[in-house]
Parts: sequence; structure tokens; C-alpha cells
Amino acid sequence: MAVVDGLRLAWGTLTALPGPPPRTVDRAVARVAMSTGWLVVLPVMVAIAAAGWGLVVLGVPTLAAGLVTIGLVQLMTRAIHADGLADTADGLGSGRPAGQALEIMRRGDVGPMGAVALVLVLGLQAVLVGDLLARPGGWLFVALALGVGRLALASACSGPIPSARPDGLGAAVAGSVPPWLVTVLHLGLFLGGLVLAEVVGSVLGGDIPRHAWAWGMVIGLMATSATVGLAVRKLGGITGDVLGAAVELMTLGVLLGLAIR
Repeated sequence: MAVVDGLRLAWGTLTALPGPPPRTVDRAVARVAMSTGWLVVLPVMVAIAAAGWGLVVLGVPTLAAGLVTIGLVQLMTRAIHADGLADTADGLGSGRPAGQALEIMRRGDVGPMGAVALVLVLGLQAVLVGDLLARPGGWLFVALALGVGRLALASACSGPIPSARPDGLGAAVAGSVPPWLVTVLHLGLFLGGLVLAEVVGSVLGGDIPRHAWAWGMVIGLMATSATVGLAVRKLGGITGDVLGAAVELMTLGVLLGLAIR
């Protein structure tokens, strides 16, 4: 039953769409939710990416289509990860001791560091998405990249990574995902992306090389590791906000890799 409740928790937390709540939330449920978040949101991301591609087909400029696509992602996820990105940037950028930085993050208002992070990260995502939407079969990689960005949740909740607070989302999910499962997920999605690149290239005449997906996974993992590592050093561990920041930055990393020709 932990699998069903974990999927329900992931759906209710990571999307704005209605669905039945989990009957219970424990470590096993948290493990499933953090491990399958990328999969749960993938159908939503496919629909959003297809809508963005439709705009390009209709003649909408690629940057505008990219902005609309990222806007739809934020709408369909309640901007939960963008909120975490802003709060994390404000907290880590404050230069304050861990306790004060965590209090800044808890307040939830957006300061200058958070505003700059939102503009740069989401703006870059929109530019890169717009470029992909204009390429044959590129919308499939947009969907995959947006989904795989949620793999940062499993990475950030693996092994010995602690929670920065004794309460909150971070405390509920920290260390819930075994490192071996994170490795399996990364390897599986790495290989899946390579297969997709081959299929898109041969069937749709796409020009996204396999090495671009490989770079995307590497850069995305590096972005996640850097975010979590900085949070552990400066805050003492992860929080729900740090998880959101990791998702947005891994998504950006994957998209940056896909831009490599």
C-alpha cells in the first residue's frame, strides 16, 4: 500500500491537479513519493510540451512559446519549486548563520537574491525550451527534461543527507531514498534518453545528438549536487525549499546539456 500512497503523495505535492490524498505518510511512503516524482509529473509535462510545440507550429516566436511553456509548468505545479528556489537563494545569499538563514527562508517573502534567481533560472529555462520546441521532435525532450528535473528530489533525499530542521518537509523525507535506488534511476533515465534521441533522429529526423542528453544528465546531476552540498554546509541539511531549488536547477542543467550541438 506504500506504493499507492506514495504515488498519491507525489501527485498531490508536485501537481496542482486534484487527486485522492494518501491514507498515511511514513518513511516508506516518502521513499516512493521522492523516487517516483519524475514519473508522476511526466504525463503533465508531455501535455505542456505538446502545447508549447503547437504554439511554435502556429507561428508563435520560439521565445514566447518557451515562456508560455515554463509558465504552464509553474501553473500546473503551483510554482512550488520556484518558491523554493527563491527562498533558498535568499537564505543562502544572506550570508547569515544557519539559524537566521533558515528563518529568512521560512518567512516566504521574496528578496533581491530570490528575485534575481527566479528571473535568471526560469528565464534561461524558457529560452532553452523555446529552442528545443523549434527542433524536430524537440518537444519530447522538453517533456523528458521537465520530468527528469524532479529526479533531484530522489538525489537530495538519499543516504546520509540530513534535514536542516526537526520539522517540515525536509525532516519527513531526508534520507528516505537509498543511494542504490538513486543510481538505478539515473542510469535508467540516462539510457532512456539515449534511446529517445536515436528514435527521434531516425523517425522524425531530429537533430538532438545522444551526447547532448548525456551532457544534460551530467550537468543536471552536478547542479543538484552543488545545491544540496551548499545547503548542507551552510544550513546543516535540506529543507523543502532546498528540494524545490534543486528541482529547478537540475531542470536547467538538463536543458543546458540538450542545447549542446
